[in-house]
Amino acid sequence: MPSRIKLSLAALTAGLAVAALYPALAQKSPESILPPGFGQPEPDAPKPVAPAGGPTDLMPEAASGPVVTPTMDDALNTAEAVDDGLGNDMTAVDPTEMAEEARRSIDRVGLMTPESGGLGADAFGNANGVFLTSVMGRMKAPVASRWASILLRRALLSQTDTPQGVGGADWIAARAWLLVRMGEADNARSLVQRVDPINYTPWLNTVTMQAALATGDPAALCAIAEGAAQTNSEPSWPLARAMCAGLSGEAGTASSLIDQARSMRGVARFDALLAEKVAAVGTNTRRAITIQWDGVDQLTAWRFGLASATGVVIPDTLLATVGPQVRAWQARSPLLAPGARATSADWAAALGVFSNAALVDLYGQIFDDADPADRGGTTAGMLHDAYVGEPSARLAALKSLWGDGGSQSALQHYARLILGARAAAMILPADGAAQSDEIVASMLTAGFDTQASNWAGTVSSGSLGWGLLAVGAPRAPFRVDGSGVGSFRSTAGDGGVLRSQFLFAGLAGLGRLSASDVEQLAKDYGVPVSRQNSWTRALDKAVADRQPGTVALLCAAGMQTASWTRVPAAQLYHIVASLKAVGMEPEARMIAAEALTRS
Repeated sequence: MPSRIKLSLAALTAGLAVAALYPALAQKSPESILPPGFGQPEPDAPKPVAPAGGPTDLMPEAASGPVVTPTMDDALNTAEAVDDGLGNDMTAVDPTEMAEEARRSIDRVGLMTPESGGLGADAFGNANGVFLTSVMGRMKAPVASRWASILLRRALLSQTDTPQGVGGADWIAARAWLLVRMGEADNARSLVQRVDPINYTPWLNTVTMQAALATGDPAALCAIAEGAAQTNSEPSWPLARAMCAGLSGEAGTASSLIDQARSMRGVARFDALLAEKVAAVGTNTRRAITIQWDGVDQLTAWRFGLASATGVVIPDTLLATVGPQVRAWQARSPLLAPGARATSADWAAALGVFSNAALVDLYGQIFDDADPADRGGTTAGMLHDAYVGEPSARLAALKSLWGDGGSQSALQHYARLILGARAAAMILPADGAAQSDEIVASMLTAGFDTQASNWAGTVSSGSLGWGLLAVGAPRAPFRVDGSGVGSFRSTAGDGGVLRSQFLFAGLAGLGRLSASDVEQLAKDYGVPVSRQNSWTRALDKAVADRQPGTVALLCAAGMQTASWTRVPAAQLYHIVASLKAVGMEPEARMIAAEALTRS
């Protein structure tokens, strides 16, 4: 089998059925954030929460509301998979072609090390693997915070030791499945490809198929399709074998396998036709296979993956029936023109999948592809103008890019703040004092905290910019106390109650308020920072045990909602305080700043 097929097969293997995401854990009851049974003796063997559902399943709810997420630039924001070159090469190797001693270990698998921005091998310490995989499997993703998602991605991609109570392959599967649901399909595929086919388990087979479909890469399944078909009765695996046969030029075998799959129960004609179209790519058949979406009322992972792999345009009406992570998958589709990916790229940036640099690069391509006469007034044109010319012209372009708050959705506005972050960092405080709130907010979406600190002298006391710097700057650039928080609340008005609660929670979590101020403001603002439940106790234990990976996971578990307005301020306090306690203060500050920007 050609090596190009081995490298690309992992994408399609996950099967017709894309697992439906698990229901959101109720935010009104913090006790439900953790899996049932927390605090009770753990079972001897893990019971992983694996993808489940039928061919019509993709994501549990429509992308009905803005789900925005962040990036901390360069050092913290690793939107791309990082190959550290430490022996976990990504090429799948046929186990029959190598000696046993040459096979890769699954005791410590990942894409990142501390040297490349990842966490240490002991990031999860002695935490029980059953508990960790249960939290991962039941988590409703994406989470509210872009920055929490970025941190969680780093934890999931790090070369960490397999925890007790779970097998190495299933530990990788749990991480990859969560990455897929977060919108990080490429990273999920890269992670599962670090495992030799001989070490695959049924769960890892299923997750690999999900990652392959999410990346529109059917060829990624070919290394495992034969073995998976022997242990799984789902019709997706015979169809995967058919596609792999077609991609290898075996037209007769591909046709026979597709005919067999068509006779199996649960195989829709439309889904088999998509597989046939993929198989035809490698057989150079002259038969034209036309895909019509008439009568298709739901998008599944199978349909998304194979349509993306063959350049078939997916109707927007179907994309509207699935979760926002699907938009992040689409934003990285190589067969779509840059302009066709712009809307999905906004989602990807808000979810933390796209960094500022990745978003700017995409709009740069859109600018280059456009006719010069058509660039004016476009997002790409405004971004271009934000980088060239006199400061006043660049500032005017940024103001146009960010909008006036009435013509953009909350998602679009936050994505534009991310898009303009680097250009905003080029504006001097003396030139942009009147726009200090927006400029500081924009810079902090991309983690330019040092540059943002230079604006401390331009922000008005009690303004949004003041609050953002109070929590987002590496060191508080001015006096922060109860009266300052009160001024912020007065400026915010009746509509800024939640924002004021978030400011208090962030400052208290960072330790930037005195004990007396914390006690008094907790009462005044109704934020029960001292209340304990199973989630806070789990966080406290992870902090005490020095487990940054577990802390990152539990912090994300505390933000399982599509909107910041549904994140309790008390939970933000515990998240910020816990991250600071395990040496992740930069991430804690960016999460606190994001809460103010998006509330």
